[in-house]
Amino acid sequence: MGFYKRLREIYKNPKENLGELWTQRLVKMRREPVIIKLDRPTRIDRARSLGYKAKEGFLMVRVRLLRGGRKRKKHCMARKSKNARLNKIVSKSYQVVAEERAQRWFHNLEVLNSYEIAKDGVYRWYEIIMIDPNHPVIKADRHYNWIANSKKRVLRGLTSAGRKSRGLRGKGKGFEKIRPSLRANKRLSS
Repeated sequence: MGFYKRLREIYKNPKENLGELWTQRLVKMRREPVIIKLDRPTRIDRARSLGYKAKEGFLMVRVRLLRGGRKRKKHCMARKSKNARLNKIVSKSYQVVAEERAQRWFHNLEVLNSYEIAKDGVYRWYEIIMIDPNHPVIKADRHYNWIANSKKRVLRGLTSAGRKSRGLRGKGKGFEKIRPSLRANKRLSS
């Protein structure tokens, strides 16, 4: 079994496979800031499979999110105070929210992809692969120079997690009304 394959097997059940090391890592991550820049990815196998390269122009960011429903104001509620809120299900996944927060924090970089690191009863952690589109090494690389032309792709739902939450994973029969978007299709049909 190769090194990356072994890492993948370990992270399928990290609490059981890593034991005390995993507990220490979670305690450390809870004490760190919400958004933190990393020297290297925690899961090198997952990062490499999603496009990470250990060279200039690439940056790893870890984002911590609170778990649970998102409180949104609901209007037209009888006999409720003005501050009353209800849990509302939002169509975005935790991963998309983490990518958007990283994009807003590092506004001069572009999000390439992301993956989940850990979760406990209160938090979820994601690592986001970010690229500097103006770096000369990135501009010279034929595999990544396309990102120099894109602007804030995560905020437009163009990352892998964003496309999934928009329902763009499938094609053909049954997916006729989701392209170019649900709103655009609704507008065209009415």
